[in-house]
Amino acid sequence: MLEQIHLLAAVTVLGVLEQAYFFLQVIYARRAFGISPPKISGPPEFERIFRAQVNSSEYFPIFLALLWQAGLFFHQGLAAALGLLYLYARYCYFTGYRASSSERLAPIYISSGVLWILVVASALGILHFFISHYMGLNILRLLTS
Repeated sequence: MLEQIHLLAAVTVLGVLEQAYFFLQVIYARRAFGISPPKISGPPEFERIFRAQVNSSEYFPIFLALLWQAGLFFHQGLAAALGLLYLYARYCYFTGYRASSSERLAPIYISSGVLWILVVASALGILHFFISHYMGLNILRLLTS
């Protein structure tokens, strides 16, 4: 069983570490700009860091659900590779947004595209499972014969 999920687990841990890094950046920015919680407004430099972290946190559960569904039902290696690409794009999004709001655009498009690919892989994998499990049809075998 573990050989079927080890790549997904590794990407998940990397994602959690990335989220922790983003959280720490907000803490450092709060200290640097003298903004105590619960305040969320301040100089644009702080607000961009705060917004990048919040946005990344909002998408993280969606990413995790799709990563695991695509990995379990479609292909672990492909899902893990897409997961790494997503995490890299999110890091570029965070650092780009920190510099300027316009620098976030290309990475957000890439990460959104990766999420859509994971949606499609998840849906195809789950559909294949339902068809093979409940209808007894193996579509892959039918396509290759």
